Amino acid sequence: MNQSTVACEALRKVFVGPDGKPFDAVHDLSFSLRSGTITALVGPDGAGKTTLMRMITGLLKPDGGTLRVLGIDVAADPQAVQNRISYMPQRFGLYEDLSVQENLNLYADLHGVPQDLRAERFKRMLDMTDMARFTDRAAGNLSGGMKQKLGLACTLVRVPDLLLLDEPSVGVDPLSRRDLWQIIEQLIESDGLSVLVSTAYMDEAGRCDEVLVMDHGRLLAQDKPAAITAKAHGLSYVVSPPPGTPARDLQARLIDAPDRVVDAVPRGGAVRFIRQPDSPVQALDNLLQGQSAEPREEELEDAFMLLLRQHDGGGKGQAAPETAKPDVRVEVDAQASGDENVIHVRDLVRRFGDFTAVANTSFDVRRGEIFGLLGPNGAGKTTTFRMLCGLLPATSGTLEVAGVNLRSARAEARRRIGYVAQKFSLYANLSVRENLEFFGGAYGLRRHELKQRVQAILDQFGLDPAATSGALPHGYKQRLAMAAGLVHEPEILFLDEPTSGIDPIARRAFWRTITSLSQSGVTVIVTTHFMEEAEYCDRIAIQDAGHMLALGTPQDVREQAGGDSIGDMNQAFIAIVEQGRAHQAGEKTAA
Repeated sequence: MNQSTVACEALRKVFVGPDGKPFDAVHDLSFSLRSGTITALVGPDGAGKTTLMRMITGLLKPDGGTLRVLGIDVAADPQAVQNRISYMPQRFGLYEDLSVQENLNLYADLHGVPQDLRAERFKRMLDMTDMARFTDRAAGNLSGGMKQKLGLACTLVRVPDLLLLDEPSVGVDPLSRRDLWQIIEQLIESDGLSVLVSTAYMDEAGRCDEVLVMDHGRLLAQDKPAAITAKAHGLSYVVSPPPGTPARDLQARLIDAPDRVVDAVPRGGAVRFIRQPDSPVQALDNLLQGQSAEPREEELEDAFMLLLRQHDGGGKGQAAPETAKPDVRVEVDAQASGDENVIHVRDLVRRFGDFTAVANTSFDVRRGEIFGLLGPNGAGKTTTFRMLCGLLPATSGTLEVAGVNLRSARAEARRRIGYVAQKFSLYANLSVRENLEFFGGAYGLRRHELKQRVQAILDQFGLDPAATSGALPHGYKQRLAMAAGLVHEPEILFLDEPTSGIDPIARRAFWRTITSLSQSGVTVIVTTHFMEEAEYCDRIAIQDAGHMLALGTPQDVREQAGGDSIGDMNQAFIAIVEQGRAHQAGEKTAA
């Protein structure tokens, strides 16, 4: 019988909320983890996952119950635990001015790694992460995926008895996620490492030996992935939308009926959904618009969503928690351009010195379209995105947004666009109303019009005008950022990885809002690392090394990647990027 690496009984942690009232971040938690296994910790924002991890590391002291890590009472002797574990938090502390090798040296010093072991350990970590070529590069100049791999290497410069990873793959592309998991699985196989990893990706949780599902500080389930997945048996279906109807529109109809539908997502041009256990599929006829629903094999994410909905609202979960109301509308002024295209890009180039970040990129975006801009970390998509927003000038090429040439009239174009940054970028010390008034004024709204629009957007997004912005929960910060980007009723909304780091429930609710905006005529440009979100888009573009590799509908992209052999957008993305890199390598060899 395997020894437990972590064992807790009636574990509790209490915090005081912004309103001054105490709440249980972790409530009456009891479980144990087997040695030599990898366990996934999943749950929505605010479930208590990071709090639990910080208690396991000894960085937070429990307020009740018992917690033993590697057989040690962590509350009584946290240092003894910390000497034997490694912990990679969500924001790992790389020193960006130091090189890759200097970061490794620093963490080896901090962990007390003997000098005679360092050369072998560094070589192993650099080989595993494929970073031996970059030892002299400053950490601040690495892509997001490379930073995560360096963070993991620094965490593992010593061999721990237990490795704790808090959402290590947030903000990285599918290729980098795959590389990270290959490293983790290799260490488990070679060193017998015990791992606890929190993740927002259900496919990652499905690769683990066991899964813990948390919500509001409570443990909803602990079992093998297959056993948890079986909870959704007989409840999962797939349906094609009526001809001419985007899959996201049918998905929106289903997700707006939480009394009958647990969850719905677009996938492969169709919609996958889970019915409520007490609601037969025949009861959905009016929602399915005459289309026939076919049973499908359940997935881990189906069971995860079912557990959360049952825990939050007695099985009748809310249609759109933690985001705007689903009927958000924006009145679009269509006079900006006389034709269908609101974004026109031809031969766009951006250089930074001798480095070409974007090379000869061309595409158009139609009014009311949802357009996805995808690519690996460091591919040039963020540079393209910033040029489209008017935040970065192009080196050469044609770039028109809302009928305005961005190279000559950026200020005029900016009044017609809204922008939501990946990281919360509003004023944390201002109230919700003050932030909306400030940004409305910056976009040119004045007096009565400003007051009217701020009140309308407060009502639409269900925001408390007096709340301090910086004290809002993550989901409400996202809601406020979206409201600020829409307060002036822009024709085009730019979203830079808006769902990075948020859970599946919040992602569903977010995309329900985007569908509503698109239906009202707003054009949406979005970057994302969640490839399943590409299914919500009318068209997607995939870039790598500054070059356009694919442009078309999600179905077009899947066919380009390999047709029927491609199961989902993650596989399509990886296949297209690898095809593009092989082609570029072949051209270099031929030259």
